[in-house]
Amino acid sequence: MQKQRVVFVHGAGTFGAAAWPKQHGMALAYDALFLKRHGFDAQAEPLESDVAADVDIILECLGGREAASGSGPARGGHIVAHSQGAISAMLAAVERPDLVRSLVLVEPACLSLTAELPATAAYRALMEPLFRIRHELSDDDYQREFVRRAFSSEAAVLSTPEARRTARRLRLQAPPWEAPLHIVPGVPTLVLTGGWEPLYEEIAGYLQETGALHRVAAGGHRPHDSVEGDRMIRSFIADVSRAGSVQAS
Repeated sequence: MQKQRVVFVHGAGTFGAAAWPKQHGMALAYDALFLKRHGFDAQAEPLESDVAADVDIILECLGGREAASGSGPARGGHIVAHSQGAISAMLAAVERPDLVRSLVLVEPACLSLTAELPATAAYRALMEPLFRIRHELSDDDYQREFVRRAFSSEAAVLSTPEARRTARRLRLQAPPWEAPLHIVPGVPTLVLTGGWEPLYEEIAGYLQETGALHRVAAGGHRPHDSVEGDRMIRSFIADVSRAGSVQAS
């Protein structure tokens, strides 16, 4: 039997398989793909974020682009996305809901959905002035100020080549409240949050009201790194897979 595909979409920090240390073992039961978003590469210089390019990458991983070109059947699969990666994951599901068996959104930075709600409005008021001048700041200065505002902590500025690329990638990410997001009807969705930040709980609450399942696990902005968060992700995908198998039989 062919394994179901699971596509993992990272946030603004680590990328590829390194962004999902607890989920590596899912490759035993699934065809797991740990993608790299546009502008994320271990050697190449970072590029400005491009949500449309990220959507293309996700759909290609799901087999949708090959099917559209006539080079193969649409495969489809599950999407697990973290933080800003959740934006392109939701847009991919809106464009091709037929390819998406389920969505797992971990601490989703889907601020355009909740633009009028208080925690989102407060976060935007805090961060928008920084985004407006991001091209006038050095990478290190932007990273330091971003971390201070977003996480109320101090960023360690390192001088390694990868640390410098990480700082530049962060500065090149577009404001998360600009994405033209829509709810994805009919796609089973789990929202996993860390219970530490009202912004993400507000977004999760909004998605829950539209039909998503909301769960909380310890771990701050990376609850999927916890044993409980990992278990929740695996259980949700397994449940959706079983339900799909029963309907198909």
